[in-house]
Amino acid sequence: MHDSANTWRLRGWALGTQAASQQESRQVETHNQQTEEWPHQVAAEDFVSLRPALETLASDPLSEPELQGLIVMREEEKLARDVYLTLYDTWGLQRFSNSAQNEQTHTEAIRDLLIKYNVTDPVINDNIGVFTDNSLQNLYTELVAIDTVSVSDALAVGVTIEELVIRDIQTDNDDITLVHNNLLRGSDNHMHAFMSQLISRGVYTSHNI
Repeated sequence: MHDSANTWRLRGWALGTQAASQQESRQVETHNQQTEEWPHQVAAEDFVSLRPALETLASDPLSEPELQGLIVMREEEKLARDVYLTLYDTWGLQRFSNSAQNEQTHTEAIRDLLIKYNVTDPVINDNIGVFTDNSLQNLYTELVAIDTVSVSDALAVGVTIEELVIRDIQTDNDDITLVHNNLLRGSDNHMHAFMSQLISRGVYTSHNI
C-alpha cells in the first residue's frame, strides 16, 4: 500500500478530475438528498453483532504475515476514517459521513482482534491525521491535499482509498477470516457508492458498477 505507485495513482485521479472540477459548484445539497443505493451492494454485518462470534472462535497462534497484516490494517482503516471525516467537514456530503462511521467500526474490529491476540495496538493517538506508520502519515497529508480541490476530486480519493485498503490476508484463523471478509464487503460497497456519485456528476463512466 505504501509504494510510489500508489502515490502516482492518487495524482492520476487528481489530474483525471481536474477539468471537470474547475467548473463544479461547491453546492452539494442535491446529492445529499439522493438515495444511498447503488448496484452490486452486498450485505456487511454490523461489527457489534460479530463480536460474540469473534469471542467464541479459537485463536490459533499468529504467523508473522498475519501479525503484520493486522497491524497495518488497523491504521489503514483509521486512515480511511480520518480522510472521510476531513472530507465531510470540507464538503458536507453525507456519503463521507456515512463512510467515516463505517470505517470507525472497521478499525475497532481490527483493534478487537489485536486485543484478542495480545498484540500492541499501533494506534497510540486516535486523533484525526495522526499515525504511527510514517508512510501512512505522509499518505494522509497527500490525500487531504487532493480532496480539498473539489467534490469530484474528493469522491475520487474515496474510490482510491477503498482500492488501497482492500488487501488479501492469508490466514487459517476463522476469526480473522470473519472480520476480513466483512471488511471486503464494506469496502466494495463504499467504492461503488463513490463511483455512483462520480457518474452522477459526469466525471466517471463505467459499465461495471
